[in-house]
Amino acid sequence: MAKSVFEGRYTTENDQDIVVFLIGMRVNKWHAVHKWLPVFMAMPAMIRELYQNKDLGLLSMESYFGLRTTVMIQYWQSTEDLHAYARGQKHLTAWRDFNKKVGDNEAVGIYHETYIVQKGDYETVYGNMPLYGLAKTRKQVPVDSSLNSAKKRLNTKKA
Repeated sequence: MAKSVFEGRYTTENDQDIVVFLIGMRVNKWHAVHKWLPVFMAMPAMIRELYQNKDLGLLSMESYFGLRTTVMIQYWQSTEDLHAYARGQKHLTAWRDFNKKVGDNEAVGIYHETYIVQKGDYETVYGNMPLYGLAKTRKQVPVDSSLNSAKKRLNTKKA
C-alpha cells in the first residue's frame, strides 16, 4: 500500500517533550551467523509488542539497514516509558539471551543512544513526504512565511 505524499513543506508542532532512542547492531564477523542472527531476530517480536500496545509509550519508529550496521530510530513518550519497557519481560528475555549466547564475543555488537528533548528544542521539516518520523506522532503543519526557517520553527512554541 502506497503512503500518501503531502505535497509542499510541512513541520510538526513541538509543544511536547519527546525521547529519541537509537538502537541497533553491527555484524563484526559475517561468518559467525550463529552469533548475530539471533540478535537480529529478537527485535521483531519486541517491535510487534510495542505497536500492539500503544500504552507502552512508543510513539513511532523508523529502521535502516546498512551493509554491517542496522539502526532503529524510536520516538518515545517519556524516559519512564522507555525504562519500564527495558525492564519488561520481552526485553529482559532478549537481553539475557544475548548475554548468554554472545556476551563479550566480538562477532556482533549492539548499541543504543538516548536523547531527552524538551518541547520547543526540536524542529522538523518535511518536503513532499508521507507521514514520517515525528510527523507520525505530532500534528503536521504547513510551512508558511512564519515558519520558513529552522530558527523560527524551533522558537514557535517557546514561551
